[in-house]
Amino acid sequence: MSDAAQDLRAIFLSAVDAVAGNAAVKKELATNAYPEKFHIVAIGKAADSMVQGVPAGRIISGLVISKHGHFSQLLQQSSVLTCLESDHPIPKENSLKAGKALIQTLENLPEKEPVLFLISGGASALVEVLQDGWDLEQLQNLTDYLLANAYPINEINTVRRHISSCKSGGVWSHISERDVSCLMISDVPDDDPVIIGSGLLFPTKENTLPELPQQWLGKLGEYIPNKVPDNFSWKIVACLDDAKKAAAVKAEALGYKVKIMPEFLQGDTSNEAKKCVRALQENKGILRIWGGETTVKLPANAGKGGRNQHLALAAAIEMDGFENAHLLAAGTDGSDGMTTATGAVVDGLTVQYGNQQKLKASEFLKRADSNSFFKDTGSLITTGATGTNVMDLVIGIYN
Repeated sequence: MSDAAQDLRAIFLSAVDAVAGNAAVKKELATNAYPEKFHIVAIGKAADSMVQGVPAGRIISGLVISKHGHFSQLLQQSSVLTCLESDHPIPKENSLKAGKALIQTLENLPEKEPVLFLISGGASALVEVLQDGWDLEQLQNLTDYLLANAYPINEINTVRRHISSCKSGGVWSHISERDVSCLMISDVPDDDPVIIGSGLLFPTKENTLPELPQQWLGKLGEYIPNKVPDNFSWKIVACLDDAKKAAAVKAEALGYKVKIMPEFLQGDTSNEAKKCVRALQENKGILRIWGGETTVKLPANAGKGGRNQHLALAAAIEMDGFENAHLLAAGTDGSDGMTTATGAVVDGLTVQYGNQQKLKASEFLKRADSNSFFKDTGSLITTGATGTNVMDLVIGIYN
């Protein structure tokens, strides 16, 4: 691995560490006024880490819901916490079980005692309570359709709010009068709390649905917002901008000239990859840092990969033959699509290296099978669950 590739990995890991859930929650609780003790409800891919940021002596009881494989032994062995593993990105039976557990937990809380919600990305799929007229198979089919056809996260969560009775503030109908606080790690554009976890505690007046086949539109009823009580406070404790700034600090410490790119990467993954490579070409010698969440429209019989690996492969094709060009694309949550990798780091020789092994990069890209290509080129980034989730980072340099 080249020095530049190692540096990009180090910069990425430093950014991820800077937005870790445990540190962010610990800092917030130590800095600002919250009840001395409270019940905890933590939901999301960073739920375990966020709970670890709460001093044990302040937790009366807790329900923690996260993705399979995202729990530490520390939380699982706790006598005051109930830990439930659930399903992501496609909701399954465990998602409905988690939704039922959430409602039961809220309704059984002792009267007047405060509750602290800890919400992070992934909550939309991990917890669900369906409205009448919907079943799990219909939910899965709709979710499959939205993901396969590259709907952006805000549109996906808009649809989810129309079929869920717990989202868009739906949980308020199960919370009796008490002080409620919410700390969040944002995985959505503009850090909009209505979109994070489909707004479990945040109603929206928005009632406009994205374009959908009639079979789905006919089933989606009118959205009716819930009311939020006055004794509710919330704060975002970690976000994409925090990660980008931390990446820049690490890059400068390694001796790079750095530019944080203000534009949000979104839309078609391959197109965004090309834009990133063009930007690297235009100003050589400057390390650039992007953030966002792109989308991949999957072909029939798609291979194995994720949006970050797909972006990295598209970038590798675009910068084929560029000497001293390097790019990393990775998800801050530690997972990318239905793979164990979270992204990949490529350079101007990646495509040629694949050719030597009879791997044609363009064919792997066409069938959305980037993970298979990178497994044989040593380009994958694998971190495991990171304890955070602030979308994706793309970092590149062309000397």
